[in-house]
Amino acid sequence: MQAVIDTLNDWIWSLALIVLCLGAGLYFSIRTRFMQVRSLREMMRLLFAGGSSKAGISSFQALAMSLSGRVGVGNIAGVATAIFSGGPGAVFWMWVMALLGASTAYVESTLAQIYKEKDDEGRYRGGPAYFIEKGMGQKWYAWIFAVATIVSCGFLLPGVQASEIAGGLQNAWGIEPWITALALMALLAFIIFGGVTRIAHFAQVVVPFMAIGYLLIALVILGLNAHALPKMFKLIIDSAFGANAIFGGMLGTAIEWGVKRGIYSNEAGQGTAPHAAAAAEVSHPAKQGYVQAFSVYIDTLLVCSATAFMILSTGMYNVQAPDGRTLYEGLPGVDAGAGYAQSAVETLAPGFGAGFVALALLFFAFTTIMAYYYMAETNIAYINRKVHRPWLTFALRLAILAAVAVGILRAGGSAWTLGDIGVGVMAWLNIVAILILQRPALRALRDYEAQKKQGLDPTFDPEALGIRNADLWRGASAPKPDAGEI
Repeated sequence: MQAVIDTLNDWIWSLALIVLCLGAGLYFSIRTRFMQVRSLREMMRLLFAGGSSKAGISSFQALAMSLSGRVGVGNIAGVATAIFSGGPGAVFWMWVMALLGASTAYVESTLAQIYKEKDDEGRYRGGPAYFIEKGMGQKWYAWIFAVATIVSCGFLLPGVQASEIAGGLQNAWGIEPWITALALMALLAFIIFGGVTRIAHFAQVVVPFMAIGYLLIALVILGLNAHALPKMFKLIIDSAFGANAIFGGMLGTAIEWGVKRGIYSNEAGQGTAPHAAAAAEVSHPAKQGYVQAFSVYIDTLLVCSATAFMILSTGMYNVQAPDGRTLYEGLPGVDAGAGYAQSAVETLAPGFGAGFVALALLFFAFTTIMAYYYMAETNIAYINRKVHRPWLTFALRLAILAAVAVGILRAGGSAWTLGDIGVGVMAWLNIVAILILQRPALRALRDYEAQKKQGLDPTFDPEALGIRNADLWRGASAPKPDAGEI
């Protein structure tokens, strides 16, 4: 079975997907005139702009919900795995994926806003399944994405997060996995049975706290080890381009693992973040597109980099060549994962590292599981639009609780592979869709920028822009001049 899983993962994560992810990011960067660089000030301004309503959550709550999905074990264990399998140069390619992926995040999140709708309870719902059906007119494709997301977010991905939580707690304080499983299931059940509002409120409190706390500790560690930073940056750059004497033959694997773990962590192009983006109450779809583009930077350029810098500056990592040879062994006998980060912190703060990283994993991974549930629930809501099947939502809640338990109690080497398969399938489906359906998002960007130049708080009229099937926005604002073709 493991051989079958590995083969399937190799097919999905072939060179074609790597090229597709990087190529889409570069293409959208050019088409948006690198909005992710020239609009940084506007992105930050919009983080705390606007409010919530009975139908939708605030931009910041949507950011927190999407970050709860982006910031997970990939920011700690995933970074360690990338360094182990791709060498230090993989970190550079994670940065490249973040820079290019921010434009992809803008496109997919803006599309989610344009084509969002209200469910039976009057709450905003949206995501790739919605914009594929309404924008492309391909219901069969939308159903494939919805089912893939339910399987990935409801069954494959939660186990990875849960197993890392259990491993970190057991390593730090000897807490038995079954105790962790029961505690996580109880807390998760309390939140997910409370609906999207409870998820949003929980995320907006916990996510900023956990991210800021982690970054502050990382800065302290780096400050104490500042003398090693110049050498570390040189190692990353040299390894990224195959110029390092030790890791010189790993250029291909550095790119592969940098892109793979970059997508796993920041989710740009994966199609998960648009679900939270669609739930935001904004006056123009581009606003949430800007916010979600910035969230990619928070995830990768800040949190992932903090982990990588701690590990590399202290030398607490191993690197394995594609043929299985050990090229560098700073931690003999330690598997790639949270143990790298724990050992890195321990070198400068003995007795503190294991507990600190275990708590970070607990917060990061739990909020990610919570976000996975919301994404899967949104796609069940999509499936339930015509025929009401309330038992599906209840079944999902039970299934994700079971996935958490299985991930902890029966964790094995296939957990990360299954997670990669889930991410890869969603990325294939979503990136192809947004490449086909890019024009409405690009028109929205041009429209937003035109109104800003006029000193207006932008509002959105899809009919004036020639965008069809954006029914929720129809009549929401006064007609404006056509923003033109892009």
